[in-house]
Amino acid sequence: MMDTNRQLLLLTRAGYEGDCAAQVQAVAAEAGVHGFCKAKADTGYLTFIAHDAQALAEWFETLDLDDLIFARQLCLAGEPLADLPPDNRLGPILAALDGQVFGGVFVETPDAEATRPLMRLARQFTKPLEQSMRKRGLLEPGNRERPRLHLTFTDSTTVIPGWSHPGQAAPRPMGIPRLKLSKHAPSRSALKLEEALITFLSPDERQELLRAGLEAVDLGAAPGGWTWQLVRDGLMVTAVDNGPMAEELAASHQVEHRREDGFTFRPERPVEWLVCDMVEKPVRVAALMADWMARGDCRRAIFNLKLPMKKRQQAVTACRELIEGRLIEAEVPFELAIRQLYHDRDEVTAYLRRV
Repeated sequence: MMDTNRQLLLLTRAGYEGDCAAQVQAVAAEAGVHGFCKAKADTGYLTFIAHDAQALAEWFETLDLDDLIFARQLCLAGEPLADLPPDNRLGPILAALDGQVFGGVFVETPDAEATRPLMRLARQFTKPLEQSMRKRGLLEPGNRERPRLHLTFTDSTTVIPGWSHPGQAAPRPMGIPRLKLSKHAPSRSALKLEEALITFLSPDERQELLRAGLEAVDLGAAPGGWTWQLVRDGLMVTAVDNGPMAEELAASHQVEHRREDGFTFRPERPVEWLVCDMVEKPVRVAALMADWMARGDCRRAIFNLKLPMKKRQQAVTACRELIEGRLIEAEVPFELAIRQLYHDRDEVTAYLRRV
């Protein structure tokens, strides 16, 4: 079996390597795993190297991508395979697998300026790799009893081999969902909410919680990207914004446009969903979301927290503590998840719900 217990490999948004590294080290320390990160700015990836390889392997058994706010993808990785012959990359890679059988394979590369041209190589390399692995009995597609193989190209002749458990890492290579912006969407922000819904909700939950008959409030709605997404799912939406909504939404019987301040508006009766993508200080948005949930104005909330240029990890931690403190004080049982999604930029997306 290939040696993949020396380091943790994580993909992240370019420019967020330091934030991702800080959180990984904090989460590892809480689990009693001590080590250090190797990260270079704007590369889109980093590694966490533990002082105790066995401790790292045991921690990895319990680790989930949802535990890491700034990570898009993760795997337990070995040493890079360098100087791969451009005309025969398969040979050394197959030899490194050493007979290990996998249930799936992702060929990936960091999503950064320097490595973005490698995405084409990753796509073209995937099918020949899968065919060769099947021929050698190394791949059983869809077998969830087997680990998933990750091959991460950092340049055209260097790949880092790794693996993850089924359901542990992102379901798409590089953590990039296959979403396409509809020509009818008022803005690209619709993709942010769509990605959040498929990230935080299971297919059964989406069917149950995104349907006709349910009500939602969209704070800071204009021009209507998030409102449009909810309307598409059949919900009745109160869109709160002093600015104008897209013409199609303004005329929709599913939308009530309220020209009011999103920080002072409250619904006449509780709603199922609250969504918010306002460009405001993150602590101010966090306090607003906690207040809605504590008062019982909504059952679920998806919202974005715009991050400062510096101390982004600290800003997220402060927002989490603010929300948790407010709801614990109000004796409201809740669950809170925070992730930086692919369609996010300098922000993170949070999902808060009553339980």
